[in-house]
Amino acid sequence: MSQHRPRKRFGQHFLTDPGVIEAIVRAIAASRDDVVVEIGPGQGAITRSLASRAGLLHAIELDRDLAARLVREFGAEDNVTIHAADALTFDYGALGNSLRIVGNLPYNISTPLLFKLLKMREHITDMHFMLQKEVVDRMAASPGSKAYGRLGIMLGCRFQIDALFDVDRLAFDPPPDVTSAVVRLAPLPAGTYVIDDEERLSKLVAQAFSQRRKTIRNSLRSVADEAMLESVGIDPGLRPEAISIADYVRLANTLE
Repeated sequence: MSQHRPRKRFGQHFLTDPGVIEAIVRAIAASRDDVVVEIGPGQGAITRSLASRAGLLHAIELDRDLAARLVREFGAEDNVTIHAADALTFDYGALGNSLRIVGNLPYNISTPLLFKLLKMREHITDMHFMLQKEVVDRMAASPGSKAYGRLGIMLGCRFQIDALFDVDRLAFDPPPDVTSAVVRLAPLPAGTYVIDDEERLSKLVAQAFSQRRKTIRNSLRSVADEAMLESVGIDPGLRPEAISIADYVRLANTLE
């Protein structure tokens, strides 16, 4: 099969390191009971291993040349379906429930894709992604750290997030400019955080971090006064990165 030239507009960096491939497949631990959805299979680095373990495998590939190659390679496999489609607009709900989603995500779509999948969480059992390490650090950050912010809060109020291991840039062809990391996301038990209005929470958190060096008193001055902040247990003198997910949820639920 002829070599595929990586396309910059698709953010293509193909995983080639056998040790990293094995570590990812081992972390996913797919079984015959699983419906696995692979986003951005590329040249199929982990696709063959997933196909041999999963009950069903759906692979979503935007690059139509690569999708055609994957169809030729996996066309005879009864449990594999190749979708030539954009992961950002794909209808994951059409694939059923209890989906296990995996992928080496292009850095330029990782955040919007994560927010899309957040809305599809009722269909998802878990997710394993390779992302830019900086993004994984933001996703898994705890209150008080510089990496803590909107991404970690909005994902963290719905998912348990575990950073698994880092991946050196030389594990890819061509090597990206940054280190990558593998992360696992699993939906939290129902009722972990009771959110009255998710859009209201999202807007509140976005406003809080729009000027993160300000105190929460000043960044949220237009929506919550000191008395309201104190009523839900928030010190008005704290900066946004010092406030827990639970506190943001309580405040959002208090706002009209």
